[in-house]
Amino acid sequence: MKKLRAGILGATGAVGQNYIHLLKDHPWFKITFLAASKETKTYKEAVSERGWFMPKDISNDVASLTVHDAKNIHAAEDLCDFVFSALDAEPAKELEPLYANELPVVSNASAYRKDPLVPMIMPELNNDHLDIIPAQKKVKGFKNGFIVVKPNCSLQSYMAPVYALIKAGYDVDKLIITTLQASSGAGRPGVSSLDLIDNIVPFIKGEEEKSENEPCKILGKIENNEIKNHAGLRISATCTRVPVRDGHTACVNLSFSGEEPSFFEILNIWKNFKGVPQEYDLPFAPKQPIIYRNEDNRPQPVIDREADKGMAVTVGRLRKCNIFDYKFVCLSHNTIRGAAGGGILNAELLVHEGYIKRR
Repeated sequence: MKKLRAGILGATGAVGQNYIHLLKDHPWFKITFLAASKETKTYKEAVSERGWFMPKDISNDVASLTVHDAKNIHAAEDLCDFVFSALDAEPAKELEPLYANELPVVSNASAYRKDPLVPMIMPELNNDHLDIIPAQKKVKGFKNGFIVVKPNCSLQSYMAPVYALIKAGYDVDKLIITTLQASSGAGRPGVSSLDLIDNIVPFIKGEEEKSENEPCKILGKIENNEIKNHAGLRISATCTRVPVRDGHTACVNLSFSGEEPSFFEILNIWKNFKGVPQEYDLPFAPKQPIIYRNEDNRPQPVIDREADKGMAVTVGRLRKCNIFDYKFVCLSHNTIRGAAGGGILNAELLVHEGYIKRR
């Protein structure tokens, strides 16, 4: 297929740079438009001011692209078929609807995650929420595009294992989540080294609210042309920042309201869990979305965060809980699955379902 032309909003920031890094040689997408808070002659010039953080050099074709002012929406119309938004929440709130009038917007930002007309997609879990897009376009008056968002990075480590149990017919009603979130989740320059080295910071602004509320939207249903949150799950979250470069870990305590599966049933459910990304064989989809490790000391960020392109969830230490029913530890790569990689997988799903097309 002829590659679709992709734009990146917020292209000079940490998530924007990761998009550029991960999209190199993508079989479906080619970067043709870059935007940031101010226009510069070339992308190479733009990142020279703040630094290039990725492990490989910028490709020559991207380095030479003009960086447009993010408010220059007309340039995006001419140069791309859709855009990835790596904007911060406030500029995203202003700019994403303006882009969505003309182009599909695949967003990492939190600005519209609570909007009942905007699907918040984890493709293995709730691809059916894309069905809200026609209603979104009609109500918001978008002419040619729409907005699709991905959830907070902290959810990526534990939502697939929890959802797999729900999908198998077991009613999960309560979760206690404690996250140990990597320093890269704070972006650049992120948390001061003096705050993080030899330390744990037991507060990340807004993270606990997102961890407690966003799963209920992901598990919700479309009713009367809006997404209604799932009402049968209560979550208590404590989110901490730890001195790890990449990889968000979550310690999960889980209870069922009715019948509970056996230890071996749970392992079998996780082993056999697949979703539409695996069915469609999307380029960024992990072959095995949930990987269980039997070792007592796994998962570990340094060892497990890169599992299957950094797109799989690694789970370990499943055991009975003295208060709830079960507890386990899980891990995902926060800047790949939890950020740019998750956005790319969402875009691939939108292409496969016919929502993103060549203009």
